[in-house]
Amino acid sequence: MFGNFLYFIVALLIYSTYHPTEEPGLGTGETLAFFLLLCGAYAFYALFSFRRIEALARHAPEPVADQQFQAALLRCSLLAVGVYAVAIYGLSLPALLERLPLVGRVATLQAMVFLALFTGFLALAWSSAFSAYRRIYRPDFGRGEYVTSNISFALPVLLPWIALSGTLDLLNAFAPGPVRRILETTEGQIGVFSAFLLGTAIVAPAFIKRFWRCRPLSAGPARARIEALCRRAGLAFADILHWPLFGGRMITAGVMGLARRFRYILVTPSLLEVLEPEELDAVMAHEIGHVKRRHLLFYLLFFAGYLLLSLVFYDLFLYGMLYADPLWEAFRRSGLSQATLVSVVFSAAILGVFLVYFRFVFGFFMRNFERQADGYVFRLLPTARPLVTTLEKIAAASRQSPDRPNWHHFSIRQRIEFLLACEADPRRLVRHDRRVRRAIGLYLVVLALLAVAGYQVNLGTVGARMSDHLFATLLEREIAKNPHSASLYGMLGDLQYRRRNWEEARLAWEASLLRKPDNPVVLNNLAWLLATCEEERLRDPPRALALALEAARLQESSFILDTLAESYFVNGRYEEALAAGERALRLAAGDRRHYEDQLRKFREKARGGS
Repeated sequence: MFGNFLYFIVALLIYSTYHPTEEPGLGTGETLAFFLLLCGAYAFYALFSFRRIEALARHAPEPVADQQFQAALLRCSLLAVGVYAVAIYGLSLPALLERLPLVGRVATLQAMVFLALFTGFLALAWSSAFSAYRRIYRPDFGRGEYVTSNISFALPVLLPWIALSGTLDLLNAFAPGPVRRILETTEGQIGVFSAFLLGTAIVAPAFIKRFWRCRPLSAGPARARIEALCRRAGLAFADILHWPLFGGRMITAGVMGLARRFRYILVTPSLLEVLEPEELDAVMAHEIGHVKRRHLLFYLLFFAGYLLLSLVFYDLFLYGMLYADPLWEAFRRSGLSQATLVSVVFSAAILGVFLVYFRFVFGFFMRNFERQADGYVFRLLPTARPLVTTLEKIAAASRQSPDRPNWHHFSIRQRIEFLLACEADPRRLVRHDRRVRRAIGLYLVVLALLAVAGYQVNLGTVGARMSDHLFATLLEREIAKNPHSASLYGMLGDLQYRRRNWEEARLAWEASLLRKPDNPVVLNNLAWLLATCEEERLRDPPRALALALEAARLQESSFILDTLAESYFVNGRYEEALAAGERALRLAAGDRRHYEDQLRKFREKARGGS
């Protein structure tokens, strides 16, 4: 079931990394026809796959049927991701939807439409799977409950993103100008996102329990027993909830919530029916262990770590893509759109990072945290035997092989063997805890290095140099293709000036003026360089004044008049510098301190000269 979380997050990443192509693709009718054909092919494959599993289940042993069913469900789920990606990238459905009046203007609404589309693909697979599921596992609920339980269990993973995206849409639409300007900065976006992530992590359980249709567990022996064990363990919580997952027939429990006010213990009806009182204690000890070991807080940290990794990876990947230009050139000759190719390759890379991180890094910690929680039973109970018998009952009731592991749990047999080994030798628990602490320490070191790298790449000098180098390389390539473009040479001069490459800036601006002599901004920039350059050999006050006069003739604005004033000043014409500076100050908008400082400098020289 936890795999469904990953499928929905992957679907969100696929949609979020899509960029419209520059060239129009198929027409509306053709797009819809291909989309319906794609949906039909997927539906046929899912139905055929599970019909075959249903036939197999009539005579195959239950472990074999379970293995085949889970493999078919995995294939159909992965195929749903693939079909969804084809709909997004191959058919460019988002570009088609943008034509609709309301949906095209509200980003969150459009995203929700496509997440609903992906949910439909998975629902189709689950619906097709139910007949085989019923034959293998013999549930006492229907197809609708099976499909809705799968959906309702996984969808809460998207609620934080939907809430954040909707909030940002509202702020961008209605917030005052200063607030919007803060949100446009990297620091503002990181601050808002961090605050929202922490706030959501704290209060989300209050909404999730409603989404899962949970209700307070009625008073009785089971509730009293859970409350007593929590008191003994010193665990505070808001409520104990009845969890009707898959009609309540799953033997499972859970805990969610970082803060006591929003912390809930969840138990399914089957858990209460099947387990003996001591076994219920053992399961609750496992859930208490998650809280006491602060696993929920670490899960939030691991999610933040992925975001940090993505932040660093994003810039480094774009930088690497720049130097794959020969590869793009080969693709361009094939007639494929570069925008589409870049979007697809970037999305594939982002998805690769996501899957590797969650499958191997996050999965490693989840498996070992589950083992730690299993071991916590020794702190609250004299023996782990009740937890062992509980695991055996779960294996029997689920009709799954006890040897089947998954990405977030060790297999039931491995869990039982670990508990029995710890029963015989308690030092194994100490060694496991030490191993987990070392792994967390290593992870935190890597996270700190990523944080430093992320700061340098996005906000520090390294990032500025990388961005400038990236931009310079792009400009030089474009100039090679368009050697007569004055604007490209002008931008190259601006970039080289910012990088303090004075000679390169002068040459670029000179080249721009050769192609367009009446560009006031380039005239102004070159005049400022010749009047104020830190390298004395590049200064040329007479020419700076001539250029500044021509720029002011073409466009009278504060920054051009300021350059004219400075050019007068370096030529010793202080009264004219003062007059031009006063005109610049009158036209200045916003921060006027630079112009006021300039005027003070001009006045001092003008008075000294007179």
